[in-house]
Amino acid sequence: MPHDPGWLHDATARVRSTPLGPMAERRGRVEEIADGVAMISGLPDVRLDELLRFEAGQFGFAQVLEPDRIGCVLLDAAHALQAGDAVRGTGDVVRVPVGPGLLGRIVDPLGRPLDGKGSVGFEATLPVEREAPGIIERDLVTQPVQTGVLVVDTLFALGRGQRELIVGDPATGKTTLAVDTIIAQKGSDMVCIYVAIGQKTSAVRRAVDALEKQAAFDRCIVVVAGAATSPGLQWIAPFAGMTMAEYFRDRGQHALIVIDDLSKHAATHREIALLTRQSPGREAYPGDVFYVHARLLERAAKLSAAGGGGSLTALPIAQTEAGNLSAYIPTNLISITDGQIVLDATLFQEGQKPAVDVGVSVSRVGGKTQAHALRVAAKSLRLDYAQFLEMEVFTRFGGTIEPRTQAQLTRGQRLRAVLRQSQHAPMRLVDEVALVLAVQKGLLDSLTLPQVTALRAALPAALDSSASKASAAVMASGRLADEDCAALLEVLGKLASSFGGPDV
Repeated sequence: MPHDPGWLHDATARVRSTPLGPMAERRGRVEEIADGVAMISGLPDVRLDELLRFEAGQFGFAQVLEPDRIGCVLLDAAHALQAGDAVRGTGDVVRVPVGPGLLGRIVDPLGRPLDGKGSVGFEATLPVEREAPGIIERDLVTQPVQTGVLVVDTLFALGRGQRELIVGDPATGKTTLAVDTIIAQKGSDMVCIYVAIGQKTSAVRRAVDALEKQAAFDRCIVVVAGAATSPGLQWIAPFAGMTMAEYFRDRGQHALIVIDDLSKHAATHREIALLTRQSPGREAYPGDVFYVHARLLERAAKLSAAGGGGSLTALPIAQTEAGNLSAYIPTNLISITDGQIVLDATLFQEGQKPAVDVGVSVSRVGGKTQAHALRVAAKSLRLDYAQFLEMEVFTRFGGTIEPRTQAQLTRGQRLRAVLRQSQHAPMRLVDEVALVLAVQKGLLDSLTLPQVTALRAALPAALDSSASKASAAVMASGRLADEDCAALLEVLGKLASSFGGPDV
């Protein structure tokens, strides 16, 4: 026993200061658990989406509230849980960390690191479910998002704050198109978030490798909820990514989020609904699947100056089967978003990549968001290309082709060759403008298709060496002045003549 009895006096004081009296605590019990969902009884005061804590340390959230029990979706592995375990309500909802500390990191939907780089620094935690900005807080979508993909920037311009759906069959380049858009933001002020839902580890690894090697990865956040993770993590993944992106938008910055993909998210939602015994509807999806995706994508917006002026652009991805755009989930998402880029399996197999179907794809924001230089250069490009595709179908039946029709076919073939683009090779704005000018002015008509491909590869170096002033002006302002247009055409004419085309 110590000689100094001071410790005894301190302990006595702490005991005397401890409030004594009855204390009530509500505990629920796990009735059954399977496939990432637990049915719980004994917590009548739990609210919808409330975070629940199991006695073994795992967490879940209340997804379904019934009079006598709760359907809880688990956020952690369920191997240590069993019927009879105690459950407590936390009084809070699911939250995720936000802040600049997440930039350059690969995390799960709860912000836990997956890249082996240690703990993630964050400024605060915010709920995964947040209200979308109201109409008064929103502004017109007028600023362009340069994707670096010629067929998109010229025909389906995207704007900051827009929601553009990327939809197509499996293995048609949907993820590549979205990743290329992130890579193209390397020199811009946009923060990019890539959310992978239910994807194979190899597919996620390819996307992350491309971002680490070619994008400004220190301005990117990768949120991964792979196919092997719990359904709960896959379900909250897009909402968590939105919350992380909204942190930057609400501070006047610009963010881009890619959700890959919402078809798998809808399947997860259906799985959870069936396990919690909700009534199935069309294609066994619950009746609220439209509302789930609508409230998610409505959070993408361009804020007014009073709201800080930031923007959040969303590129959700959806999958079709055999090109069926009239399926339940694709039609839901098409009606929610501001346009869709449709990728066609036939075009992909023919080697036309990106395999964008220009007849079905659309941007409902229109040319208001397109860079002025591209709008001036492109003009009737989409109409000309659509006429060429229609004319090409009719000429396949044979017969004599008049010279004017042949000239249109020739130019259309060159345009199609120009729109073909390698993956992970986004183009600069000035290169896109120059290529469109070359097609519109007929500078490529006398070249063979291999020569068109060679000219395209040599164009950036030629512009930097012979039209550096005009190139810098177009890149800085996004506009095409008459003198800059003349300088670009001069370089294009010399380059085309070096491949056997006409000089101008």
